[in-house]
Amino acid sequence: MPEKTCPTQTGLPEQIRVSLGTAIVLRLLEGKLDAQPTTAYLMTYRAGKCSANCGFCPQARASKSNTELLSRVSWPTLPTPNVLTALTANAKQGKIKRVCIQALNYPDVFVHLESLVKEIKKGSAIPVSVSCQPLNKENIQRLAKAGVGRLGIALDAATEAVFDRVKGSGAGGAYSWENQFRQLNEALAVFGQGNVSTHVIVGLGETEKDAAEFIQRCVDLCVLPALFAFTPVRGTALEAKSAPKIEAYRRVQLARYLIVNAKTRLEKMQFDDQGKIMGFGVPNRTLNSVIDGGIPFRTSGCPDCNRPFYNEKPSGPLYNYPKKPSKEEIEKIKKQLS
Repeated sequence: MPEKTCPTQTGLPEQIRVSLGTAIVLRLLEGKLDAQPTTAYLMTYRAGKCSANCGFCPQARASKSNTELLSRVSWPTLPTPNVLTALTANAKQGKIKRVCIQALNYPDVFVHLESLVKEIKKGSAIPVSVSCQPLNKENIQRLAKAGVGRLGIALDAATEAVFDRVKGSGAGGAYSWENQFRQLNEALAVFGQGNVSTHVIVGLGETEKDAAEFIQRCVDLCVLPALFAFTPVRGTALEAKSAPKIEAYRRVQLARYLIVNAKTRLEKMQFDDQGKIMGFGVPNRTLNSVIDGGIPFRTSGCPDCNRPFYNEKPSGPLYNYPKKPSKEEIEKIKKQLS
């Protein structure tokens, strides 16, 4: 029999995808975890793919990847009522500190999102983030009214040229660089400064300088930029592209931390002719203290988001640490930065 895709009379979808780690923490599936997620990661469900066609995404319209994948993470489909019941119980126990809903693009997605958020908020006061393409200000306002606390609108690419190639017209997608920034500004007007996020995927063809410029532009807009490492996934348009070099990713992570926390600015940094970061524009004592703390190399994003092994295999290399790096891991990071 075909899978059910229609929502209930309240607009609540009958099924939802749940990241494997989240499903294990919620005891909806059995399994062992090297690191437990502190945020519950959900993804809206439809029988087909997303209407967008991002070259890196297994959910893209033309992707031949498994429909249960997003990045390298498996997202099994489960009955929505079961997930909501488990979420409420775990939130009350403090095991889950935030819910993050990833949204595909399809006609009923905002009906689904509204209903999901309202049901989650009925069960607990847990904060809810949504990552989606809102399309217009009306949808942004709908999400805020439903109870969403933070809105993420992904740009993914650090430059307009890369954006067009992997996500816009060059990829057969409907997104445009300027429209994404317009939506970020509209989201800021509704959610307020500090409650709007975006992210950049490092390794799509940008330079380290490009990434730093993107981060600075977001910070100047009062939008929080998070980092992902490009992950090649079989069946996507970019499956043959390599993941970024860990050394380059570490430098961008460090630049992001320093810029986001107002310890430096782009114009204070130094770059070579290829756009490689050569200096961060802060005293060595400050830089060494920041590196020793390990925070720049942890998962970036909303509060309580750690996304264990979203970009990497447990065997490594770890692009984003889901918890504070150990002394041994800090020493390894220092060698990667040298």
